[in-house]
Amino acid sequence: MRHRIAVAGVAVAMAAGGLAGCGGDDGHRAAPSRTVLVPGRPGEPNKTRVEGPRKAAPPTAAEVAFVQMMIPHHAQALEMSALAPSRASDRRVRALASRIGAAQKVEIAVMRSWLQQHSEAILKAHGRDHRAHAGMPGMATKEQLGRLRDARAAAFDKLYLTLMITHHQGALTMVRNVLDRGTDVAVQEMARDVQSTQTAEIGRMKGLLAG
Repeated sequence: MRHRIAVAGVAVAMAAGGLAGCGGDDGHRAAPSRTVLVPGRPGEPNKTRVEGPRKAAPPTAAEVAFVQMMIPHHAQALEMSALAPSRASDRRVRALASRIGAAQKVEIAVMRSWLQQHSEAILKAHGRDHRAHAGMPGMATKEQLGRLRDARAAAFDKLYLTLMITHHQGALTMVRNVLDRGTDVAVQEMARDVQSTQTAEIGRMKGLLAG
């Protein structure tokens, strides 16, 4: 339940960014107006000045790359989790796979929406295509995915948990590369949500393997 609330919060934050974009270019939220005190010259009274609204800083290249890479990273988790209903023998593994699949499907939709709202930032990131699987930490190989498809019962449970732990650890590496190194509120919230949720899931999966 907590994860679903967190995902909803990120979705609202990203949607808010899109709505704010109606008042400016590329979906960037403007800072609110504020009154500031301007000291006067010697013998003159102080004055007040209204500052803003000003355009918020655009997303950084690191934030663009994070969103672009996280989409296929999540997509592989969906592919792996979709195998569990017909192959896993442990109901706890099936339940975990269902939660991972449902949550990350929503996150993919949110991230795709964010990319649509930030085409200018993508161009400024030199149009680099980060969607390829190569180089993304934690991704399962084709051979590993093939073994997972062929596995059944307890063998599937063990392999799924092992691969998904590595997959989640890769996502946490990606989070560390962007967290607190950007300007976009929605992306930073997404990174924190991935960090908290997948850290907890890693603990859960390790417990299942040990049990």
